[in-house]
Amino acid sequence: MKTLFIVTLGILSLTQTSLSFADNANGKNLYLQRCSMCHGMDLKATGPLANKSNPPTPDLTTSAFKKRLTDYPGVIVSSIILRPNGDLIPRTLRENGVKLSPHSWSIQDLRDLNQYMGGVIAQNR
Repeated sequence: MKTLFIVTLGILSLTQTSLSFADNANGKNLYLQRCSMCHGMDLKATGPLANKSNPPTPDLTTSAFKKRLTDYPGVIVSSIILRPNGDLIPRTLRENGVKLSPHSWSIQDLRDLNQYMGGVIAQNR
């Protein structure tokens, strides 16, 4: 009975690990559809709306942002996306006639986006 319990825990552990891997393709898709218009393809605030927000769109490839992304995986991405403290992103989009369909963000989406952005930042270094 004890062996069965340990084997079951091992299988559950492997299953949870494989399910928690981020999907880089989903992260890229989310970034291209929802972030690149301000942050640009290179995450360096080169998108067409980069200078149309106040404050201007930040360069996400800086060492300070990379450290935050690494130290707090998913937290930085989710806090920006879910924006409980402001209307900067929706207002900038509205003021520039950009319409995005609503998106129900999942934890997996936030992980995927975090992984994709981390990969792009690593390539830019």
